[in-house]
Amino acid sequence: MDVRVDGRGGGGAEADASAEVILAGLRRICLALPETSERVSHGSPAFFVRGKRILAYFADDPSDLALWCPAPPGVQESMVGEEPDRFFVPPYVGQHGWLGVRLSDELDWDELAAIIEEAYRTMAPRRLVARLDAERGGA
Repeated sequence: MDVRVDGRGGGGAEADASAEVILAGLRRICLALPETSERVSHGSPAFFVRGKRILAYFADDPSDLALWCPAPPGVQESMVGEEPDRFFVPPYVGQHGWLGVRLSDELDWDELAAIIEEAYRTMAPRRLVARLDAERGGA
């Protein structure tokens, strides 16, 4: 099954299976955050908080799956500068500080969850961030 809703994936069944496993992991992380939902944006699964995009998953080329998400000020430049093989400035939204994360089978899911939580904290209303902190025992 191709991850892209518009069917522009490729790479065969093995690549599709890997993309599905990664998307399932992203779903688990994102949908655990308060008032987060999933819908299609630009032909790919994307996750939103109250209608604001917190991150988007694009699978144009299954050999280079990527997550795009908003990042706090300075994080994009720092992460891309330190590890340009893993992080990049995504087109269109990169100029607004969004971070691109290359996804692979050897993902550090804890690190990815932390990146997604920071994206959530960047985009969510303060009341939802406070709710997240309360659910997690205060952060």
